Amino acid sequence: MTRIPEFHAAKWNEPVVMEMGRPGARGQLFPAPEDEVTKAVGTDLIPHAMVRKDRAELPEITEFEAQRHYLHLSQMTLGMMGISLFGTCTMKYNSKTAEYATLRPEVAELHPYQHPDTLQGVLEIIHDFDCMLRSLSGMDQFIFQAGGGADAAYTMTAVARAYWQDRGMLGQRTEMVTSAQSHPCNPATAAAAGFKVVNLPLEENGYPSLEALKAAVSDKTALIMLNNPDDMGIYNPEIKEWVKVAKEAGALCFYDHANFNGVMGKLSARELGFDACMFMLHKTFGAPKAGGGPAVGAYGCTDELAPYLPCPLIVQDGARYVLDEDRPKSCGKVREFWGNVPQVVKAYAWARSMGAEGIQLASDISVVANNYMDKKLAEIPGLEISNPSIDLWRMEMTRWSLGPLTEATGVTTVDFANRMADYGIDPYWMSHEPWIVAEPFTPEAGELWSKEDIDTWIGVIAQIAEEARTNPELVKTAPHNQAIAQVKGDVFEDPAKWAMTWRAHVRKSGLQDKANGAA
Repeated sequence: MTRIPEFHAAKWNEPVVMEMGRPGARGQLFPAPEDEVTKAVGTDLIPHAMVRKDRAELPEITEFEAQRHYLHLSQMTLGMMGISLFGTCTMKYNSKTAEYATLRPEVAELHPYQHPDTLQGVLEIIHDFDCMLRSLSGMDQFIFQAGGGADAAYTMTAVARAYWQDRGMLGQRTEMVTSAQSHPCNPATAAAAGFKVVNLPLEENGYPSLEALKAAVSDKTALIMLNNPDDMGIYNPEIKEWVKVAKEAGALCFYDHANFNGVMGKLSARELGFDACMFMLHKTFGAPKAGGGPAVGAYGCTDELAPYLPCPLIVQDGARYVLDEDRPKSCGKVREFWGNVPQVVKAYAWARSMGAEGIQLASDISVVANNYMDKKLAEIPGLEISNPSIDLWRMEMTRWSLGPLTEATGVTTVDFANRMADYGIDPYWMSHEPWIVAEPFTPEAGELWSKEDIDTWIGVIAQIAEEARTNPELVKTAPHNQAIAQVKGDVFEDPAKWAMTWRAHVRKSGLQDKANGAA
C-alpha cells in the first residue's frame, strides 16, 4: 500500500516584525568609539546633510526574539520541503558540500573589481566549467553572465542583433521563428530585442511540421529558437532537418536546453547543427533555485558568434586566467560583471562529482522515472495525457490534463494544487501561459526522487482525484491543513489593499493618522 502523508502545518499568531518589541529592547549594543579612534578619524564622518534628523523606524527587539519570530514564520511555510515533481524546473538535491564551498572566504569575500591576479582560483573554476559545457554541447565558448533562462534567451537575441548589424543586414533579417510549445521567454525576448515573432502551431505529431517551417523561413529570418524535448515530454525527431531548413534560409539557430535533463550526455547541440544553446545551472546542474533566484543561464555559441558575446570573457593565457574586455563587436552586457558566480561554483561541483558516466546515468534514470510515473498516472480516472494519440516514451516530463475530471466534478487544477499542500506535498506546476492543454499539470520525476517518493506523490494525486469525485467542496475549499486558508487573488488587483513596505502599509492603512490623533 502506498503511504499517504498525514500533515498539518504549524500555526502561530505571529505579527509582522514591525509590530513587535518594546522601547529600549536591543539585539546588539555597540560601544562608543575609543578616544584614539576619534582622534584619528574625527567625529564628523558623515556629511551634515546626510545625517538623520530622527531615529530609524525599526522594531526594538532582542536577538533571540528576532530569531524566534523568523523560526515561527519558517515553520508556517511548506516551501519545497515535501516531494516536488516540478516539471520544466528540474529539482535536484543541492549538496551541502557545494553550499559550504561558496561560503568559504575564497569565494564569499571576493569582489569582481579585484585585480585578476588575486582572482585566479575562481577564474580557473569558471573557465574549467566553461570547458565542461563545451564538451556537453559542442560549442566553442560559454559565458555565465545571464541571470537565468530568459536572460540567456535575451543574450541570444542580442548576439543575433549584433551579428546581423555587423553584416549590414539587420534591416532585412527582422523575424524570429519558434513553435507554440517553445518556452515563452523565446518569443518574449525576441520581441524585446526588436524582432517580429513567427509562432508555428503544433500539429498531429505534437510539434510543427517541416512544411510549416519551410513556409515560415525566408531571407527575413534572423534566427529560430527552439526547445526539444518540449514540456509535453515530446522529442522532435526531425530536429536536424529543422536546423538544416533554417540554415538554408541563412538563419541562426538557438537551442533552448531548459529541458536538457532527459537528454544530457545523449546529444550535442553542435552535432544537431545549432549555432548556440543555453543551460539552466539552477535546474539541470544541481545549483539551487533559491526561491526563483539567483539563477544562471549559461550561454554558449560557436566561434562565429563569439565576437558578439557580452564581455568580459574569461580566457586562459598560458598559466594565467584573464578577463578579456577588448571585444569591439560585443553586444554589450546583459548583466553586471560575470553573473552569479557562487551558482557557477555549485554547478561546477555537481558536474565534477557526477562525471560523464554519472551524467549519463542521471539522464537514464530521469527518463525511466518519468515513464514509470506516466504509466501510474494513466491508471487514475479523470486524468488525460497531452497528445493522447502519440504512443511514444515521453522524456524528462509530461504535461497532463485534469480536463475530464474538471468536467465531471468542477474541481480545477488550481483547486487540486491547493489540496496537495494539505498532504505536505508541494503543489505541482501547471503550465506556461497560455494553456494549450485543459486544466494542465506538468510533473517531472527527474533522477532525484526515489520510486517510493514517486509512488507517494502519485498516491496523493489519486487520493485527491477520489475526493474530487466524492466530496468536491473539500477540494475546492482547500487548503485546510495549512497555516492560512485559501488566498483570494483579487486583493492583488487593488493596490490600496496591499503594501510592499511597512511605510506604505502605515500610509495606506491610516495608522500614522491614528497615531498623530492619539498624540
